[in-house]
Amino acid sequence: MTHVAFLDTVHEVLWDRLTAAGLHCVHAENTSRDDVLQGALSACTGLVLRSRIAVNSELLDALPNLKWVARSGAGLDNIDVAEAERRGVQIISSPEGNATAVGEHAVGQLLALLNKLVRADQHVRDGGWNREIHRGLELESRTVGIIGFGNMGQSFARCLRGFGCRVLAYDKYTSGFAGESGVEECQLDDLKRFADVVSLHVPLTTETRGMVDSKWLSEFDHPFFLLNTARGEVVKTRAILQALNTGILAGAALDVLEFEKQSLDGLTTRPAVLQDLLEHPNTVLSPHVAGWSKESYFKLSSVLADKILTYWV
Repeated sequence: MTHVAFLDTVHEVLWDRLTAAGLHCVHAENTSRDDVLQGALSACTGLVLRSRIAVNSELLDALPNLKWVARSGAGLDNIDVAEAERRGVQIISSPEGNATAVGEHAVGQLLALLNKLVRADQHVRDGGWNREIHRGLELESRTVGIIGFGNMGQSFARCLRGFGCRVLAYDKYTSGFAGESGVEECQLDDLKRFADVVSLHVPLTTETRGMVDSKWLSEFDHPFFLLNTARGEVVKTRAILQALNTGILAGAALDVLEFEKQSLDGLTTRPAVLQDLLEHPNTVLSPHVAGWSKESYFKLSSVLADKILTYWV
């Protein structure tokens, strides 16, 4: 019998569908990493998780019967995918489940930046009515560059179609998508030359960790707005702050921050550079919720159920 341990809380549709199909599911949301290492889940053939516990070679040693790991979400940075695959453990994720949420959230943050909505809202609440300093910018006349054209980048592109803006897309590992959702496929150098807005949709890997640093930012031809709904560690906070202060960046919308915990449920620390960023007027911030809509909470689990039941039942 297949034994499935739920290490994190997910929508109940996943539990319901797996148990209805005859899989034996157990609640392990309070099981610690040490518990797992001591053999608490040694009989399990499947794991369901988000980001609370990292799956590496040490943890896999304690799970000798494991056949698959289902990650509710898109990012796999808490899983040693290569090691799991070497052991014959299949990794299943559900980026299709929250792609719409991420795309819409990115557009929302972009519009907030261009139209100074956060500052304008606070200004009115404080009793002000200065219209001129809150004059906004139109998206239609601008060029948006998307870096990473997977599920999230494609969703963002679809959301932009009604605005009439030019959309460029670059993906180091994918090609042949020119024309999808109206995008122009391009090289990174061209994106850096033409983009007025840059939205990051890349996974966190050894290659992308710290990718957006001072050198990278300085390679753009003119000031631009930066969006990050991917992973916080892709972007160097100090480089962003310096670019905002020197005019290299016109603004930044960040749903993720460099100093997030591995579990993504808070910050590890609040250094001075982060505090300075929080106080900068040309920023819009949110607590890693771009893919965390009411609808995506259900869809993430539903997509996982489809995949698990297709391959393992």
